[in-house]
Amino acid sequence: MSFSLCPRSRIAVPLVLTVVFTAAPALGQSDQALSLDESLQIAIARSGQIIATDAQVRASREMAVSAAQLPDPVLKFGVNNVPVDGADRFNLANDFMTMRSVGVMQEFPREEKRKARTERFEREAEMGSAQRDWNVTTVRRDTALSWLDRSYQESIRTLLEAQANEATLQVEAAETAYRAGRGSQADIFAARSQVEQIRDRIDQTSRQIATATTQLSRWIGEAASRSLSARPDLAKPPLQDHDLELQLSHHPQLAMLEKQEAMAVADANIAQAGKRPDWSWEVMYNQRGPSFSNLVSINVSIPLQWDQRNRQDREVAAKLAQLEQIRAQREDERRMHAAETRSMLQEWTSNRARLERYDRSLITLAQRRTDAALTAYRSGSGPLSAVLEARRNEIDTRIERVRLEMDTARIGAQLAYLVPIEHGLTESNSRKGGR
Repeated sequence: MSFSLCPRSRIAVPLVLTVVFTAAPALGQSDQALSLDESLQIAIARSGQIIATDAQVRASREMAVSAAQLPDPVLKFGVNNVPVDGADRFNLANDFMTMRSVGVMQEFPREEKRKARTERFEREAEMGSAQRDWNVTTVRRDTALSWLDRSYQESIRTLLEAQANEATLQVEAAETAYRAGRGSQADIFAARSQVEQIRDRIDQTSRQIATATTQLSRWIGEAASRSLSARPDLAKPPLQDHDLELQLSHHPQLAMLEKQEAMAVADANIAQAGKRPDWSWEVMYNQRGPSFSNLVSINVSIPLQWDQRNRQDREVAAKLAQLEQIRAQREDERRMHAAETRSMLQEWTSNRARLERYDRSLITLAQRRTDAALTAYRSGSGPLSAVLEARRNEIDTRIERVRLEMDTARIGAQLAYLVPIEHGLTESNSRKGGR
C-alpha cells in the first residue's frame, strides 16, 4: 500500500525531537535568552525579604553598640520644703529649710551586664545573617523550580507540536487512501480524532507554561517573558551522601537554630548578671536663702534583691530551660533534614537510572512499535487504528520521559539550594547546546 507522507514524516520527527532534547546552539545563545543564572541574580536583587533581613542585621548591630554604653544621666530640678501657710507662705528665701535644687543622677549597670546585653544583640545580628542566608536559599530554590517548570513544559509542547504535524499528515494520507478505495471513513475520523487530542494536550501544556511563567514573574518580574536558554546538567548529584552530615551543617535552617541557641545563651548570661544589682549615684546642689548656707547632697541607690530564689533565680532557670528547648529542636531538625535529604538523593539516583532506561530501551521500543504498525498499514496487513495506538504510546512515552527528567531536575534544584549558594546549579555546568 502506498503511503506518501512516510519519507517526510520519518525524517522530520527525529529532527524535531532532537531539537526538543538537545536544541540547536543558536537557540540557546540568543541574546534575549534568559539563563537560570541570570534569573537567580534578578530574583536576589529584587527580593524584599532579603532587603528586610539586611535592615534587621544593621539594626541589631547598631543596638549592640548602644547596649554597651551607660544609660543617659538624669538632670533633676526641684524646690524642697516650701512653706504653705503662716507668714512665710510660699516664700523661698526666709525659711532655712527651703531649698532650690539641681542635681544629676547616673545609673551604673555592671560591666558584665552591659557586655552580656551587647553580646545578645551581636548574636541577634548573626541570627539575622542566618535568616538572610535562608531567604537567599529560598528565593534561589523557588526561582529555579519556576524556571525549570517552564523550560520542561515548553519541551513537552514542542514534542506535542511535532507529533501534531505528523498526525496531520496521517489524516491527509487516510483521506487519500479513502479516495483511492484502500481505506474507510472510520480511518479518517480516527486520524482526525488523534490530531484534536494532541491539540488539546498542546492547549493544556500552554496553560501550564503560562502558569509557570506567572510563577517565575513573581521572582524576576518582566524578565519572565523572555525565552529561556540551556538547562543545567543532571549528570552529577548536587550533594554527596558520604559527606552529607558535613554539608548539612551549613543548612540555613540549622544555622538559624545554632544562632538562636547562641541568643538563648546570651539571654541566660543576662539573667545571671541580673542577680547582682546595679548602683545609681546622685549629686544634688541645694540653694537656700541668702541668710543660710547652700548645701550639697550625695545619694546612692541600691536595689534590694530580697527574694532572689523566687525572682532572679527563677528567671535564670527559665532562660536555661529555653536554651535546652532550642538545643533539642536543633538536633531534631538536623535528623529531619538528614532523612529528607537522603530520601531526595535516593529518589534522584532512582530517577537517573529510569532516565537511562528510557533512553536505552523504552523510547526505542515505542518508536519501533510505531514503525512496525506503520509498515503493516502500508502493506495492507494492519489497520490504521494500530498505527494511531502505537503513536499515542510513543507520544506518552516521550512525554513521560520529559516529565521524569523534570521531576529529577526539581529534586536537583532543591538539593542544590539546600546548602550555601556556592553549591548551587550554575550556567557553567549547563549542557552545551540549547535546551
